[in-house]
Amino acid sequence: VISTLREFHGLMERCVFDNNGTLDKFLGDGMMVTFGTPIQAQHDAQNCFNCSQAMVKAVHAWNETRAGSNKPRLKIGGGIHDGPCVLGDIGGENRLEFAVIGDTVNLASRVESKTRELNVDIAMTEAISDKLNGTGEPSPENDFSRTDYENQKIRGISEPIKLIGVNVEN
Repeated sequence: VISTLREFHGLMERCVFDNNGTLDKFLGDGMMVTFGTPIQAQHDAQNCFNCSQAMVKAVHAWNETRAGSNKPRLKIGGGIHDGPCVLGDIGGENRLEFAVIGDTVNLASRVESKTRELNVDIAMTEAISDKLNGTGEPSPENDFSRTDYENQKIRGISEPIKLIGVNVEN
């Protein structure tokens, strides 16, 4: 398990850094990544989407290698949201950790959990979709299919929201 996680984390962190992201932390078999922290840039939304797509493609390729060794295929899901957050050192006097917290972070996590229910590689809110390439669509060089999911109930959010589901082509 540890060996698999190390290999997986290595693949994922390359995707993050190749797309100008910040690796906030590993969360077991997941991770939290931010874009625009600590300084926002014009292409943060596109970099975030590109990173998510690169992660899915990396796992697809890794699964082909794993299959040759009779190892099980793994599936990932990414949740993307955009909004304000609080960042800084959080903790007690014996241990501080740089963290990003707030409603935006919570919603991104809950959007990620919808990937399993919707059977998509990536789920994103309109807040991020509207910022992509200034058109609401990811750049044309990306290979994906998009499905809009209206009226999605998200734990902790009073009104249903629209999610955009993306499946990345191999």
